[in-house]
Amino acid sequence: MARKVDLCRLLVAAVAACLAATVRAGWLRGSATFYGGANAAGTMGGACGYGNLYQAGYGTNTAALSSVLFNDGAACGQCYLVMCDSNASPWCRRGAAVTVTATNFCPPNWAQPSNSGGWCNPPRPHFDMAQPAWERIGVYSAGIIPVLYQQVTCWRQGGMRITIGGSSFFQLVQFSNVAGSGSIRSVSVKGTKTGWVALNRNWGANWQCNSPLFGQALSFSVTSTGGQTLYMTDVVPSWWQIGMVFASNYNFYY
Repeated sequence: MARKVDLCRLLVAAVAACLAATVRAGWLRGSATFYGGANAAGTMGGACGYGNLYQAGYGTNTAALSSVLFNDGAACGQCYLVMCDSNASPWCRRGAAVTVTATNFCPPNWAQPSNSGGWCNPPRPHFDMAQPAWERIGVYSAGIIPVLYQQVTCWRQGGMRITIGGSSFFQLVQFSNVAGSGSIRSVSVKGTKTGWVALNRNWGANWQCNSPLFGQALSFSVTSTGGQTLYMTDVVPSWWQIGMVFASNYNFYY
């Protein structure tokens, strides 16, 4: 019996060591709450500007990030693998994990615990997840759970979607359904009557161009935060109008 007890203790120690090594090897610690209702209707829109998250390709596996993760919108579109830390809470669904896309910002004091301060206050890494995604890893009555997370590659169906917004004075270009790193580092546009023009991030996933582009077919040079650059030639036709969405055959893989 003593030998069996010793073996069990060794096994538990080995499992604990493996878990610790896993955390050290890339998992980070944070916390997670949920919002938006059971059907995630309240998650549509958001600080990244994707609007209808089904049309943007993201569905209900989404999250609003605290400021330390959101990085002023640079994280929009990034993917995170999140699992409840069952070693720290009894409210976990053991062995379950979910990959969520960053589509919103969780401002300080938004997801607020009952004791003090907001869970989204800096420098806390926090995910305010769409309820359907959160319930895949946590028990509803908990409300908040400790999590382990890491940024992962985004896998999407089809190409990037390009939305033209703004006004007659300036254009906003948004890329959604972005694979690979999920987020974009830089964008340039070229019309049939212009050279290459660098765009600046306006807010969230929206990039602004002050040059006149109406009546021109548009090509884009887009670089992901992973460092991959795609050249999309004449991907937007010359008859585009504000509010139109165009599907492309281009996407990142890193």
